[in-house]
Amino acid sequence: MIQQSLQEKLQAFTLPDQLKKAGMYPYFRPIEENHDTEVKIDGRRILMFGSNSYMGLTNHPKVTEAAKKAIQQYGSCCSGSRFLNGTSKLHIELEEKLADHVGKEAALMFTTGFQANLGTVATFTGRTGVIILDELDHASIIEGSRLSFSKVLKFAHNDMNDLERVLSRVPVDTVKMIVVDGIFSMEGDICNLPEITRLANQYQALVMVDDAHALGVIGDRGKGTSNHFGLTEESDLIMGTFSKSLASVGGFIATTKEMINYLKHNARPMIFSASVPPSAVAAAMAALEIIQNEPERQDALWENTNYMASSLQELGFDINTSKTPIIPVYIRDNELTFRFNQRLYEEGIFVNPVVSPAVKSDASLIRLSIMATHTREQLNEALGKIEKVANELHVLEMKHS
Repeated sequence: MIQQSLQEKLQAFTLPDQLKKAGMYPYFRPIEENHDTEVKIDGRRILMFGSNSYMGLTNHPKVTEAAKKAIQQYGSCCSGSRFLNGTSKLHIELEEKLADHVGKEAALMFTTGFQANLGTVATFTGRTGVIILDELDHASIIEGSRLSFSKVLKFAHNDMNDLERVLSRVPVDTVKMIVVDGIFSMEGDICNLPEITRLANQYQALVMVDDAHALGVIGDRGKGTSNHFGLTEESDLIMGTFSKSLASVGGFIATTKEMINYLKHNARPMIFSASVPPSAVAAAMAALEIIQNEPERQDALWENTNYMASSLQELGFDINTSKTPIIPVYIRDNELTFRFNQRLYEEGIFVNPVVSPAVKSDASLIRLSIMATHTREQLNEALGKIEKVANELHVLEMKHS
């Protein structure tokens, strides 16, 4: 029986219904066909600028063929956790390749990127330790810090003076870990890893970098944030996900053999979850090989990114400090953001609205994700539609007023 207090809470949650009535509900749109840069929804062709498939590999023949072959050999899933019957030779092979790719001794796979953060962040520091987070870290990192029972401290986004203030207040002999996004998933900016690792060394803290949006995107052949800055040794733990550049689903953490061994036997989100299906492992492995062997894909991604970012700025849009294929177009008004998103969808452009509480209400935005496989014609089509809708809704006039 539902208690009255819960019933009242459920009845008070009316925002989805309000958005549906207003014709602006942007979530759970069923995709009928997916061709990377274009999808079909309700029978209509839609240009996709809301996907995290930065390398555009989800339909690559080598990736899909690898997945099919794995299903033929291993079946549709392992029907168990990695800890027990859910480890195949493919899992071990990919972990070795991932560790080598990001420059660490060993890696451990989790069923999702969310679980990789959840399990890793929750496991090492314990009740007497301290976890230090950038205030804009991903939700999975925040949930992991809650699960850890450690004391959690936050510092202002990418503010190194504030990070040092926080670190200086923690006793030297306390086990502490700084956890940051390599590329921040909404803002598109990059963490100040050189200063973070310097401060971590000074105050004896571990550093964990979430490279979900950096793997494949920055660093030599997409090796991520630590490689990008030449700080692989100084980064103690590197996390990555398969659901973006690696065109699959799953996640991993890479670090020392000793720490991986501890995680294998203590990370509950890994121990008590079914393992990544072999088909998804094989797809991710094929995608990793393509990224390593075809650096021109990364070049194409950055050519598209730079073109799109500069074009949006020339049109007068505010993209703040983004320096990556995640390009936020700031609207800074929740309702107007929903309206902007809906009008773009009607014009055949799929983007993601980001509103409070995901961001502050005065920081709401439309989030564009650029792919290596977007054509210049597709980019120009999107730019034209974005400018058209902005003029229609007087977005740029509000920005300049």
